Amino acid sequence: MTEIHDGQRVAVLADAQNLYHTAQSIYSRNVDYSGLLDKATMDRELTRAIAYVIRAESPEEESFFEALREIGFETKLKDIKTFGDGSKKADWDVGIVLDAVTLASKVDTLVLASGDGDFARLCSHLRHEGVRIEVFSFESSTAEELIEAADSFHDMGDREEEFLL
Repeated sequence: MTEIHDGQRVAVLADAQNLYHTAQSIYSRNVDYSGLLDKATMDRELTRAIAYVIRAESPEEESFFEALREIGFETKLKDIKTFGDGSKKADWDVGIVLDAVTLASKVDTLVLASGDGDFARLCSHLRHEGVRIEVFSFESSTAEELIEAADSFHDMGDREEEFLL
């Protein structure tokens, strides 16, 4: 396991949809992305911060996207797809994986802010490549295999005052 040190290059990838749904369903609150970015970097060198968001055609979403950019996140937007049967789908799993693999040679640590167990294999792969993996999420909705695949896990639910608005 790579140790944490001041000169470490860090990338933060935030699965906003995943975090939003947990924060709303369990705490009826919103995620404090400024607090997340601050705690995720821990005074290390931030190489890149990306928030993956879904455009839901909500009136307040543009101000949310702008707030993310002001905090220091690059935002990647995806529209919800509506299928013929009326079902809807939108997720960033493939985009997050591609960005993580692309950034791996440019960072020492990758912070993944998501509880999605689909990312466990990605974490194992990046650790094998020598990248430290830190997961920030709410333990109550985080897949056990993701926690096990990371070098460290930070339960955002344990420190609500730092991670929730």
